[in-house]
Amino acid sequence: MAKKNAAEVLINGKVYTISGYESTAYLHKIATYLNEMEEKISQTDNYHMLAQDEKQLLKNMNLADLYFKASDAKEELERQVEHKDKEIYSLKHDLIDAKMEKDRLLQKIQELESSLLEEQRRQTRLAKSASSRRLYKPEHRL
Repeated sequence: MAKKNAAEVLINGKVYTISGYESTAYLHKIATYLNEMEEKISQTDNYHMLAQDEKQLLKNMNLADLYFKASDAKEELERQVEHKDKEIYSLKHDLIDAKMEKDRLLQKIQELESSLLEEQRRQTRLAKSASSRRLYKPEHRL
């Protein structure tokens, strides 16, 4: 089982001890993010005039907004990955088909070359046979 880590962090000027199964560096990263968010939100108009619960609601809404945007982006990336996976599968299938067609065509070329060679040999034999018949002319005696 993973070890639970604890870290003392400073959030909005207060020291907190937070713990979790993540690294202490990650816990500090969370605290830094919360401080950055507080700094950014505190610069909005009329922030200081809001009640504490309204400030917290504003922060929560910003966190929820970021969460849903990140979630939507993740889902879009997953769709893109799935589309790419399907495209790769299709391309691999096409590549296999092309290799099979190439092998078939190479075999056909070999068969045609063999047939051509055999036909050339046959033509050579026929030519030799015809030539030897022309050379051998029986004499006609009268």
